[in-house]
Amino acid sequence: MSKLKAHLENIALSHSVFALPFAYMGGFLAAGGLPTIHDLLWITLAMIGARSAALALNNLIDLKYDRLHPRFTQRPMVTGKVKQWEAVGLIVGSLLLFLLAAAQLQPLCLKLWPLALVPLVIYPYMKRFSWTCHLVLGLALAVAPVGSWVAVRGDISLVAVTLGLSVGIWIAAFDVIYGCQDVAFDKAHGLNSMPVRFGVDGALRIARVMHTFSILGFILVGVIVGLPTIYYLGVIIAATVLIYQHLIVSPTDLSQVTQRYFMRNGLVGVVLFFTTVIALMKSNY
Repeated sequence: MSKLKAHLENIALSHSVFALPFAYMGGFLAAGGLPTIHDLLWITLAMIGARSAALALNNLIDLKYDRLHPRFTQRPMVTGKVKQWEAVGLIVGSLLLFLLAAAQLQPLCLKLWPLALVPLVIYPYMKRFSWTCHLVLGLALAVAPVGSWVAVRGDISLVAVTLGLSVGIWIAAFDVIYGCQDVAFDKAHGLNSMPVRFGVDGALRIARVMHTFSILGFILVGVIVGLPTIYYLGVIIAATVLIYQHLIVSPTDLSQVTQRYFMRNGLVGVVLFFTTVIALMKSNY
């Protein structure tokens, strides 16, 4: 059980709150309501596989930096609770699960699977080369709602792309804020980020603009689909959460960027998913 717990910590299972609600949101929008149990099951397994592989790979590739970072001293791979060969085994098994799940869904899913994995694979290396690393992370999460749409309908539409971009911009902006804590460490080790490139003040301004575009994108999704008012209530709640998140941080005070801050941001996806479901139910009945 302790080994299982260590592996779950290594892939940060609780952080599924960021991608999974949006994946379901894409599936529900594609179905115009409740997807089949078959589709929901295999979408869930595909998400588990892709996300587990991505997090384990990220921690494996970044291990040499994590061992030096003061905030990461208790990560399972740093402490040795998870061995490197175990992480490799988890990555391989997770990728096989992802491919198995993709094969059970629309044929286009299996054809496009490399595109879904590319940003997951290159993201851990991006900080070594470019301050655009946050955008690559956003792209990796943007795949979740688009992939779910494809899984249910077998095509790619304006709704799916708009939702994917909104999700991607949202998580990229949050990653910019989170990265503001690591400016000194990143500079010392030759790593790149928006806070390093533009300074903490500039990075926070960029994050605010990005989150604004993200909210506008979520509004556009509702307009394109023709969702009722309840959906926009969810967007308002999401916007309120983001505004609050920005108000409690500043270039001179990042003390609020804690695990609680991190998880609070996950409310955006949860709220939008549930209001989307309610809106679709209202439209159908």
